[in-house]
Order: sequence, then C-alpha cells, then structure tokens
Amino acid sequence: MVETTPSLSTRGIANEIGISYSSVWRILDDSALHPFHYQRVQSLKECDFAPRQAFSQWYLQQRIANPFFVASVLFTDEASFSREGIFNTHNSHSWAAANPHVTRTRTAQDRFLVNVRAGILGDHLIGPYILPDRLTGPRYLIFLEQVLPELLDSAHVTAATRTSMGFQQDGAPAHFSISVRNHLDATCGERWIGRGGPVHWPPRSPELSCLDYFFWGQMKSLVYETPGNSAEELVARISAAAGEIRNTPEMLSNVRRSRKRRCEACITCGGRQFEHLL
Repeated sequence: MVETTPSLSTRGIANEIGISYSSVWRILDDSALHPFHYQRVQSLKECDFAPRQAFSQWYLQQRIANPFFVASVLFTDEASFSREGIFNTHNSHSWAAANPHVTRTRTAQDRFLVNVRAGILGDHLIGPYILPDRLTGPRYLIFLEQVLPELLDSAHVTAATRTSMGFQQDGAPAHFSISVRNHLDATCGERWIGRGGPVHWPPRSPELSCLDYFFWGQMKSLVYETPGNSAEELVARISAAAGEIRNTPEMLSNVRRSRKRRCEACITCGGRQFEHLL
C-alpha cells in the first residue's frame, strides 16, 4: 500500500486492512521504511531556472578567480518580525503525568510588525536596522546614502574594504527605482548585484544568499524564545539577538560555505528547487 501511495497514514492503513495500529508500525519498521516529512519549497516558474543557474555559475567562477571575492561582497536582505512569531506545534510539548492542557496565545488582537534589514560582509554583521513600515525607493535611497555608511562604521569596516566591496540586494520594487540604481552605479560601479544591476540577481532566490536560511532563522529562534508584548520589546530582542550572532563568527563562516554548496546544488538541479536535497 505504501509503495503505491507513500503518503498514506498508518491509521488509515490499519483501518482499511483491519489490523492494529501497532502492527502497521511493526510491519513498516521490519521493512526498513521510515516516515519522512515533506519540506516546503518556494514556487518557481520555468523562466526562473536559467537565471538562477547562470548566477550560481557566475558566483562559483568569481570564487575561483578571486580568493577574496566571498568576503568582499555585502549580501543583504530584509525580514519581518511579528508579534505572533514562530510556533511549531509539532516540536513543542510539555511532559507531565496527566494532560496539563498547556496553551500558547496566537493571533493577538493588538498586532505589530517590525521590518529589519541586515547584511553579512565577510566576518562582519552589518546592522540590523529597523526599516519604515512601508519601504519606498526614496526611503531606501536614504538608507543607502546615510544609514549604510553608519552601519559600516559601527562594524569597523575599513575604508579600503568599502572602496572595493560589492553589494547585493534582491529585486524588491524599492530596490529597482532609478535613483537607487543610479546611486549604486555611482558608488559600486560594476560590483553591485541586483535587479537591473551589472550582475543580475535571479528572481525568487533567497536560498542562494543564505540569509533566510541561516541568519534570519537563527535570529528569529532567539527573538521568539518567548512571546513579545510590544514593538519596542521586539526591537530590543532583535538587537540582543544580533549581539549574540555577532559574537559567533563561525555562524557567518557557515553562511559563506553554505552559499557555495547551494550554488553547486542549484546548477546540478538545473536552476530548480534544491534546498530539500541539501
């Protein structure tokens, strides 16, 4: 039955055959079969495959041509932190002799959302910085012109590094405004990566930057250890979590190593989804 329909539930098999639930488990176990969870992957269109593969090839070629390339690009991303946070009921439990009927509040009446931008440049964590609720091209340009230099100062990035560093951003509408692209052309020349840039950042490719899968994942696990009661408390937790990450340089090294592995997997899969194979 499971060879024909691998997604069948053990209770469904037991009911259909008319044997006990434990017998189903024993038979499956004796057959060396295990229940593997589905992994969520993003939706892609066929037109996404080639750009994703092309960027991965370009990135690996740059690594070969320049040993310092990986540490010379500021990879950036944005994430939203909400009051509800992350709560996985599958992994959350409370041991007790009798059912304690534990609960966790969700979907609060008073909601708040904090938008955060951060980046990784070599072993430097740049940010995080709290963005306005609605990011527009002019507001993002102010961030690039006025805020980013201050963040680089705070991270003790040298003037020599800034002169030669590359800059990566995704294809959000605010990033694609003419003023933003003109600014990046003037400050980074051929070294910036993004929609409309000298190096095209492929659409729907957060897993290639790795920030979603390492930095934001780690930060949210720290921020959401307990529910927050206000946006101010959430911002304070984000700052504290960033401090912990900043003091864990091996995590930033893991991001760089994983990016190479993910680009290789993207090429192997022809630009299709690959994160479930890692």
